[in-house]
Amino acid sequence: MSSMTEVDIAIVGAGIGGMAAAISLHRAGFTVGVYEQAPRFGRVGAGINLTPNAVKVLDGLGVGAVLRGTAYEPTSRVSRLWDSGQETSRLELHAQGERRYGAPQLTIHRADLLSALETALPAGAVRLGAKVAGVGQDGRQAWLELADGSRVAARAVVGCDGIHSVVREAIAGPEAPRFTGKVAFRSIVPTAPLARYDLTPTTKWWGPDASSQIFTFLIDRGQRELFVFATVPETEWTHESWSIQGHKDELLRAYAGFHEEALAILEGCDVVLKTALYARDPMARWTHGRVTLLGDACHAMLPFMAQGAAMGLEDAAVLSRCLGQAKDDVPAALLRYEQARLERASRIQRGSLQNDWLRSDTNADWVYGYDAWTEPLPERAH
Repeated sequence: MSSMTEVDIAIVGAGIGGMAAAISLHRAGFTVGVYEQAPRFGRVGAGINLTPNAVKVLDGLGVGAVLRGTAYEPTSRVSRLWDSGQETSRLELHAQGERRYGAPQLTIHRADLLSALETALPAGAVRLGAKVAGVGQDGRQAWLELADGSRVAARAVVGCDGIHSVVREAIAGPEAPRFTGKVAFRSIVPTAPLARYDLTPTTKWWGPDASSQIFTFLIDRGQRELFVFATVPETEWTHESWSIQGHKDELLRAYAGFHEEALAILEGCDVVLKTALYARDPMARWTHGRVTLLGDACHAMLPFMAQGAAMGLEDAAVLSRCLGQAKDDVPAALLRYEQARLERASRIQRGSLQNDWLRSDTNADWVYGYDAWTEPLPERAH
């Protein structure tokens, strides 16, 4: 006989967005259950760039102070041309950015962010090894059918299960993400051999074509490690895994002719991971009744605005506000959340695909100045 669990909110996926949603909803007074198919918390990934709009959400979740203890705060964000090294834009950050946007920018190892969120989760909220086999709802409740035969009943289901979301497919039908013809290389480089260069800004080297670029930033307060993210066109290599090994020689061949500083950084990429980049187009709607989507499940985007995690964090904060004000009308609260978030997330999704963000001097206020905790919400949906 299958077992039944009841929670207020059932969250599918324990990535950044799923954990943030669990923390924010718990703080708003809801009982939450997080159902993650992986058997253990993974530490796959490398660096992550948390722009001020993301940091404001993390502050509201109570983890910002912990992150500030280990993260690096970049002095500025700089664009440079691939061959001459000429600077084409500079956005001042650090103290000036904090005054302007209400929070600093933090660059950090992804594992440190995940650990901070994991520590802040309500006790017993996460069930690992819980693969979702089905999603359903009626007028009174929603539910998850798990692969082991057990069932979870909830007032709402939130799909935070990424670009290949099972929850998305349940409410919107099957649709595969689109391969972009780009692959990304990631590496962490020790900074000691690069002491002659100023690594304190986050720096994007714009290549001779739209698919070739190198993005770098320090990921620890001690400035010991530099994260390198580089993309190149490659139409036949379609593997999505975050743990496939690449080779430094591939990077050096792909970026032959780049400025000597960029090449010196690539020379330090002794361990390289390689993954294909996929994208989706904006959705017309995220919500169906008592089921909604969050983060990459509804707006998976390319990394060229550094907003993928930030959008999931913003979603989590706004969702908790809408549900917290909803009283008993959960479907209306989920629709209100969608109305509050869809236009902004879709705009950033499209901008990330265009890949021209901050190539020249740009007013970044509309992205970095947004505060998900205080942004006015639309009128209550009915």
